[in-house]
Amino acid sequence: MTAPTALSILRALPAEHRQRLMRIPREVMFPQGTRLFEEGGRADRFWIIRTGTVALDLHVPGRRAAVIEPLGHNELIGWSWLFAPHVWHLGAEATSPVRAYEFDATAVRTMCQDDPGFGLSITQWVGDILAHRLHSTRTRLLDLYAPYGSGSVV
Repeated sequence: MTAPTALSILRALPAEHRQRLMRIPREVMFPQGTRLFEEGGRADRFWIIRTGTVALDLHVPGRRAAVIEPLGHNELIGWSWLFAPHVWHLGAEATSPVRAYEFDATAVRTMCQDDPGFGLSITQWVGDILAHRLHSTRTRLLDLYAPYGSGSVV
């Protein structure tokens, strides 16, 4: 499910910034079942999905991880790399074979510092995605664990 605020890079960044960002990734592949990252791990990279699907999940003590949101084509995997302390807040697992562009977080943060306009575009793009993911997390956790009728529409 792709929400309007979970903008793909193609629509979210101005062409010049998108082209600059897309000069630096490397192409990677993940088999189904691969854990891309775990909550609490060092967030030193991020991905844009080319093909396949990835599930974002949240560790729930004493239970299986709660899937927060599935991600697909052109969607960003990971936002924690942009904000200190650069530690993953969720986990992610390939739910099908995945091909993706992988970006070095330090290189992109340096590009953001060196060009404030580029940095603003990246921050707005990731911020929009972050807001959407926080809403999805809240909604999913209410669906899973709140007593019936206790949630509210936001």
